[in-house]
Amino acid sequence: MYTLYGYPKTRSMRVAWALEEMNIPYEYQLVDLKKGAHLSDDFAALSPTAKVPLLKTPEGLLSESAAIVTYLADKHGAGKFIPQPASFARGHFAQMLCFLITELEQPLWNKAKHTFILPEQYRLKGMADSAKYEFEKALKAFCSLLENNEYVAGEEFTVADIIAGHILAWAKSEGMDLTFDHVRNYADRVLQRPAYRHAWERENTYLAG
Repeated sequence: MYTLYGYPKTRSMRVAWALEEMNIPYEYQLVDLKKGAHLSDDFAALSPTAKVPLLKTPEGLLSESAAIVTYLADKHGAGKFIPQPASFARGHFAQMLCFLITELEQPLWNKAKHTFILPEQYRLKGMADSAKYEFEKALKAFCSLLENNEYVAGEEFTVADIIAGHILAWAKSEGMDLTFDHVRNYADRVLQRPAYRHAWERENTYLAG
């Protein structure tokens, strides 16, 4: 049994989504960020970075959402959700995953850090404008990389689409324009998957409880 430590509307949603896609049973442990639970000694003993998501597995603890969903796909994907190791398709998958977390996501994370995460004395004025510019530039590249494919790594849904879908949902929640019809259609397609809705509802149920 896996235990997912998370908080709604954070990157833990990616792991919950992957678990739901693969029909993997899991327990959900709410780490109440608003109450500073991620800074507690108990959580620090599990996660030195004081961040969610964190996945407790029978073999140990894993952090970093992209690493976790890749692990889950390799272990439980049954030939789906991730290309075969050592294939060119796997290399393309890795390329896209790296682009998503280093280029497309970073403007959103920078905006968040300089809006409410960092202490006020370390927040940079104008970061919101810079983030918008960087996101638009990365989005244009993403549109080109996506080409006419149905999904990030080709014609099959993979866990890279979980990362991409979450980033695009995050961008929309920040008022960012997805600009390109192909990207908008892609976002609609992946965010309408039942597993995404189930994960969203389950996380928010724990918060409400």
